[in-house]
Amino acid sequence: MPLSQDEQDALRRRCRIVVGGHRESAPGEELAKVGEWCREHGWHADRYGDGALIGAFEAKVAALLGKDAAVFMPSGTMAQQIALRIAAERTGNPLFAMHPTSHLELHEFRAYARLQRLEAVLLGPHDRPMLAGDLEAYPERLAALLVELPAREIGGQLPTWDELRELSELARARGVHLHMDGARLWEAREAYVPRSLADICALFDSVYVSFYKGIGALSGAMLAGRSELVREARVWRKRLGGTLWQLHPYVASAAMRFDAQLAKMPAYRARALALADHLARIPGVRVLPFPPQVNLFHVYWPASAAALTVARDRLAEDDSAWIAGRFSAAPLPGWSYQELYVGDNLLALDDAVVAPLFAKLLAVAQAAPA
Repeated sequence: MPLSQDEQDALRRRCRIVVGGHRESAPGEELAKVGEWCREHGWHADRYGDGALIGAFEAKVAALLGKDAAVFMPSGTMAQQIALRIAAERTGNPLFAMHPTSHLELHEFRAYARLQRLEAVLLGPHDRPMLAGDLEAYPERLAALLVELPAREIGGQLPTWDELRELSELARARGVHLHMDGARLWEAREAYVPRSLADICALFDSVYVSFYKGIGALSGAMLAGRSELVREARVWRKRLGGTLWQLHPYVASAAMRFDAQLAKMPAYRARALALADHLARIPGVRVLPFPPQVNLFHVYWPASAAALTVARDRLAEDDSAWIAGRFSAAPLPGWSYQELYVGDNLLALDDAVVAPLFAKLLAVAQAAPA
């Protein structure tokens, strides 16, 4: 019988080796760090999003992204709905476009339609990033186009710099507001070096970034763009219930580690490239994309998700190693895949230790009864 989520969490916490992501904090550890950091730097609590800490962090992120202003949001779901709603109201057009694997389409219960009364068109095939040709082939007028960098559901794939620039130029020529789902923009930048975050964001009218993924904060996001857009976004944050009495615990959790985490992004990508090379040598295993473009990629296995899950739990018990949070069925019958995000955990692990665990995972899964 499959383990419940609570049982999986307990099993993972008992493991000495956890492959993906960042180290999990002990109970209360993050809150204690936030409190100590605020005391050390003299940061007082905000009031409904108004305060020195949140203002300084918004200005810092806006400057880094090369935008006029930015506003802190409790979630990316809220930030992106607001950006699209503003674009729709300015044009009087409820129609926007996004990739078929967009988070808004797959994981938010179509909130853009139910809450904002927006209409979506899905552009491009499922297995590659959106390109200018996809927009060019669509005949109707759009208020906005949402582009995710990198596209998580297809293994962290990115368009090339020239492809991204071509898409941006076409969107502007057609009067389409170009919005970036930059939940993992910090990671994506490494694929576009030597271009800066500001260089990338200059191609977009608005940008959303996350603080709980690569940055590892408690929660929170930022929406950046022109000053007028950000002013409107603050009003919509209030309307949607996002202007909490105090936002500073989330802001501090992001701000106190922000610079250090950004400095690690090159190491994360280098570590992902090295590990992917080892995994691709395991007979039967496939890595997508290969080589990875960012520090996130998919590992494809010639075994069922159920068999791999049982094998994962077996390795957790026998080897004190946690290989993956979830396996999903692949489009090809008999195959499954996992998402692998390279973070702090893998920086502390050697491939001589990690690669044999993946080989063992497959052997155990294939030896299991059908």
